[in-house]
Amino acid sequence: MTIKQLSIFVENKSGSLARIIDILAANEIDLRALSISETQDFGILRLIVNDTFKAAQVLRNENCVVSITDVYAIAVPDQPGGLAKVLRLLADAQVSVEYTYAFISNNRDYAYIAIRTAEKDVQTAKNIFMTNGTKVISEDDLLNL
Repeated sequence: MTIKQLSIFVENKSGSLARIIDILAANEIDLRALSISETQDFGILRLIVNDTFKAAQVLRNENCVVSITDVYAIAVPDQPGGLAKVLRLLADAQVSVEYTYAFISNNRDYAYIAIRTAEKDVQTAKNIFMTNGTKVISEDDLLNL
């Protein structure tokens, strides 16, 4: 089970990120997770929000380049080694992790992580999560974190 993530092309110039976040705020889109990777000229802003398709539409209406991708959201024990165990299982199965980032919640027992695997490894990752007791978060679960 995966969740939807927005990937937005962002120019690396003053105010670009603020503009996107302002658009989302004005349309009552709640951010659940955020990650940005950048180069000298542009960046990719990755967001998990409470209404993916509405967010994509309002951003496209404002001439933003937006794509929707699937990522796993998992809960790992919020303790040293919690994430390491899951990443080791994926590595041992030769699953390619393209990127990962954390997001916040009010639950202090778990850390919540978004993981994007190579397309060829999606099913293997799912099997690993299911057979090793990793809690996979649904989009409905996300709204309650």
